[in-house]
Amino acid sequence: MLLVVDVGNTQTHFGTFDGERLVEHWRFASVRTSTADELGAALRSLLELRGVGLADLDASIVSSTVPELAPEWAQVGERYLGHETVVVGPGVKTGMPIRLDNPRELGADRLVNAVAAHAQVGGPCVVVDFGTAITYDAVSAAGEYLGGIIAPGVEISLEALTSRGAKLPKIDIAEPRQLIGKSTVDAIRSGIIYGFASAVDGIVSRLRGELGAETPTIATGGLARAIVPHTTQIDETDDLLTLTGLRLIHERNV
Repeated sequence: MLLVVDVGNTQTHFGTFDGERLVEHWRFASVRTSTADELGAALRSLLELRGVGLADLDASIVSSTVPELAPEWAQVGERYLGHETVVVGPGVKTGMPIRLDNPRELGADRLVNAVAAHAQVGGPCVVVDFGTAITYDAVSAAGEYLGGIIAPGVEISLEALTSRGAKLPKIDIAEPRQLIGKSTVDAIRSGIIYGFASAVDGIVSRLRGELGAETPTIATGGLARAIVPHTTQIDETDDLLTLTGLRLIHERNV
C-alpha cells in the first residue's frame, strides 16, 4: 500500500492507495513545529481508524510547501515505515519539463497538480488550486509546465479585511443568501464568494486566450467547493487531484 502526503501551509492531506485505488484519505492541520514522532503518532492513529497499520504501508511519497516539515516526513518513513520516503523536489522524476526561469522556485504541490491534470485530460490544461493562495498552473499540449499565477487566497483576504476593518465582524465562509447583502455579514459573504468567483473567471478566461478557448480547467483545494459553483470557467472540481498526482509521480520513480 502506498502512502501519499500533501503538506500545505494550512492543512496536510494524506491518503493510501492500493494500486490505482484510493483506499482512504484524511486532513489535519499543518503545524510547522511538528516533529517526526508527532507526525508518526498522528499518522498511526488515523490509519488505525480504518484498520490499517503502519506495517501495511510499503512505500510513501510526500510533497510539501512547508520547508520545515519535509525532512520530518522523510524521517517518518525511515523511523516508522521502514523505507525511504520519496520527497518531491529536484532529482525526482515527474515526466514533466518545467519551462520556468528557475525551475527550483516551483512549489511541489503545483507541479504534482499539473502532472495529475495533464494525465487526466491528455492535453493542455489549467489547474486552479484554492489553498492558502489561489494558484493557476498552465500545462501545454506536450505536457510541459508553462508557468502560472499566484493570488491571495480566500481566507487570507478575509482575515485581512476583518483585521483592518475595525467594525467588520469575522465570518465563516458560507453561501450568500443573495447578491445584495441585507446585513454586514451577508455583504461580506457576497463580496468574498462572488468577488473570488469573478476573479477566477477573469484569469481563466485570459489563460484560455493564450492556451486555447477549449482548454480544460480543473479546480482543487479545500475552498474550491465554496467558490466554484459560482464560476463559469471551471470545468470540474477534483478534491483528490494532488493525491493522484503523487501516486503518478511515485510510479515514475519506482
